[in-house]
Amino acid sequence: MRVRLLGFGLVSLWLLGACSGSPLGKRATGMIYEVVVVMEQSDWDSEAGEAVKKDLQSDVPGLPQSEATMKVIYSPPAKFDGMLTYVRNIFLLNINPGRFTKVSLHAEKDRRANGQTVVVMNAPDKETVQDYMKEHVNILANYYSAVERARLTTLLDTDYSKALTDKVTDKFGIALKVPSAMNTSKEDGKDFFWASNNAPTGRTDLIVYTFPYRDAETFTREYLIAKRDSVMKLNMPGSFPGSYMITETAYIQPAYKAITVNGKYCGELRGLWRMEGDMMGGPFVSHARLDESNNRVVVVEGFVYSPETDKKNYIRRIEAALYTLHLPGENTELPEIEIVSNY
Repeated sequence: MRVRLLGFGLVSLWLLGACSGSPLGKRATGMIYEVVVVMEQSDWDSEAGEAVKKDLQSDVPGLPQSEATMKVIYSPPAKFDGMLTYVRNIFLLNINPGRFTKVSLHAEKDRRANGQTVVVMNAPDKETVQDYMKEHVNILANYYSAVERARLTTLLDTDYSKALTDKVTDKFGIALKVPSAMNTSKEDGKDFFWASNNAPTGRTDLIVYTFPYRDAETFTREYLIAKRDSVMKLNMPGSFPGSYMITETAYIQPAYKAITVNGKYCGELRGLWRMEGDMMGGPFVSHARLDESNNRVVVVEGFVYSPETDKKNYIRRIEAALYTLHLPGENTELPEIEIVSNY
């Protein structure tokens, strides 16, 4: 079964079942963004094993410091039994020249437990595994990240602030689940909304703003950064006179790429923000979507302020909320995540 892109929750989630109607009696265990890797010890100690580990532990993009995508737990096949077989994320590598002639990769959902995702890689030898991982950079990290994000987004179906969610709908005519932890909000004019959890550690904020769509040049990194800076300068002042939020471009350029959300084009901008005239800063991620029915661009953004602590799980949780955005007329059924690849 393929994993559906649904998926918000606390970093300390222990149990999560993604398919309550499954006949399996057990629910997947394990920590969020944790994966059990199963392969022979000789393979794990080889360059092929290093390539798999490097992929899974690649840096989370858009952070001011290095933080690994996944926590990796290794198990040889002989010891892969009991509770390990019910962990939410599992990667199995089978190397057998007598059975396989090329590398193949596929994912299975709910193999031994509800909410479980198992990725299986079959290969004839270690060298083809190395070649495959070089050809498909971060394929495992990106896939497991999407699966975990889907799980987090699913939790927002029930764990959200109805009051703030209704405010967004009334103001913009869109559907967006505002996380329940958000306890403060501000609305300036008709085109801007802000909500925050105001946490002393791990502060996360959610922004929504709109502007008229002009042409295809709107969906470029330069245009969206300029638009972001103008909106934030006007609506997000700092603690000191003359201070305001701006996109960091002097040291690290934000990354822009096209992704698909709800089957439609979405411009993803990911980078760092800072306060001009102040010492605050942190990571952000934004989605820019075209609302064709109203000829406007809708931007939803999450950003984090958490100095001197890891930031990856804070930005991941708020990023999951961005995927709950539905523009007028959009179907709420989201596409499936796939990792089927041959080499």
